[in-house]
Amino acid sequence: MIKRLLQIIVPVAFLAVGLMVYWYLIHTAPEPRQRPSFVTTPEVVARKLKPEPYTITLESQGTVRARTTSNLIPEVRGRITNISPNFREGAFFEEGDVLLEIDDSDYQTELIVAEANQAQAELREYEELARYEQAKLDWERLNPGQEANPLTLREPQLKQARASTASAKARVTTAKRNLERTKIKAPFAGRILSKNVDIGQYISPGNQLARLYAVDFAEVRLPLTATQYSFLNLPSVYRGENPTFREGPIVTLKSSVGGDTHEWIGRIVRTDGSVDVSSRQIYVVAQVRDPYGGSVEGRPPLKVGSFVQAEIAGKTLQGVYVIPRVLLRENEYVLLVDSDNYLTRKSVQLAWETDEVIIVESGLASGDKLCLTEVPYALEGWPVNVIDEEGVTIVAEEPKEDEPARARPPRQPAGGGSGRIGDLIDGLIAAAGDGIPEELRAKLLAVKESGDFSKIRPAMSELREWAEANGVELPTGGRGGRGGGGGGGARGF
Repeated sequence: MIKRLLQIIVPVAFLAVGLMVYWYLIHTAPEPRQRPSFVTTPEVVARKLKPEPYTITLESQGTVRARTTSNLIPEVRGRITNISPNFREGAFFEEGDVLLEIDDSDYQTELIVAEANQAQAELREYEELARYEQAKLDWERLNPGQEANPLTLREPQLKQARASTASAKARVTTAKRNLERTKIKAPFAGRILSKNVDIGQYISPGNQLARLYAVDFAEVRLPLTATQYSFLNLPSVYRGENPTFREGPIVTLKSSVGGDTHEWIGRIVRTDGSVDVSSRQIYVVAQVRDPYGGSVEGRPPLKVGSFVQAEIAGKTLQGVYVIPRVLLRENEYVLLVDSDNYLTRKSVQLAWETDEVIIVESGLASGDKLCLTEVPYALEGWPVNVIDEEGVTIVAEEPKEDEPARARPPRQPAGGGSGRIGDLIDGLIAAAGDGIPEELRAKLLAVKESGDFSKIRPAMSELREWAEANGVELPTGGRGGRGGGGGGGARGF
């Protein structure tokens, strides 16, 4: 009997304890934390726009090369007997410096022989000239008034003697020139890029002795797109005109050497004769004077083969608006603040753009207030509190007498907007039917009318408890609306 009684009492006791714990948890639960209300009118910084000039800077890159590159080739044959200290790779030389000397003994001998032949030819010419003059005198004395035959006067012999003298003089000139060519001189001021011979080596005409390049100018071929090229102040070059520009656009070349960035100033001097068929780009040539000169203290020379970044001064646009690029939305419009301090979108047309700014040529007007604050989810017609970049408040203009005051649009919660949640509340009230308490109905209608959805959570909790206590089934949107109401206040504008 006692065992049977224990089997009944123990489960009932456990059930009673569970009910007491459940009752305690329900009635001692803390009240749901109310989200603080937030300001529905955000504060933004605005700037009044005014047109200004803007000089376009075109960016490109290229490799430095010498304006003049040449191969050093001898004009006479012989053995190298002397080499200048400047005839080594990387060495500088000036125009006219003797770089190599070839054994000249054979050419001195040729000069002596040529001069002897010249003396003999001149002697023969003098003899023939004397015979010509004597024959002419004899003819005039024996045949007065008659014309003499050229052969009688020995004119052909005289012409032959004079031709022999001229030929002998030419051979002397050639011998002297060949003797001079045994000293190979620099054709310009430059630098040795590479050398192929050394002292004691026998060379012949056509052998490449060294490769040289001039150091008076350095050049860089810079690729530009068709759009970039259209913003250059370069005249078109037609047939019969000089393709070199005397005063081309200024170019700033930059190169990093040892962690430091150095600059050189040059000019665009010409363009290539065709468009590159593979890249569809146009190449312009920048020229820098005296790249190896020490005009700037601490700056290294602009060496051939260096890679440089180029900034080319392009056209100057007048009456445009310079705007930070981050303010361009959807690559189409910017946000302005109108005279009533309401946000408005404005589509703009760009003339130029960089990674930092956009240049607007149409779509804006002088005096427009540009919104500098990055406002997320901005809606057209949204009211804002406006200050300028110095922190001074910009007051909205008073509406005209014949214009009604603009009403502030309702705040848009994250759950989908006032219309959607208002329809949800109407649906819940309809599902609850006439049995819903008037006080609870009034709370829900007050939330709907006020638009303050931060108060929807406690009202929905009360509605759910009433529905569970009375066996009323609410639509699934009731729970979803509760979650949505809580999230709406967190996002803000």
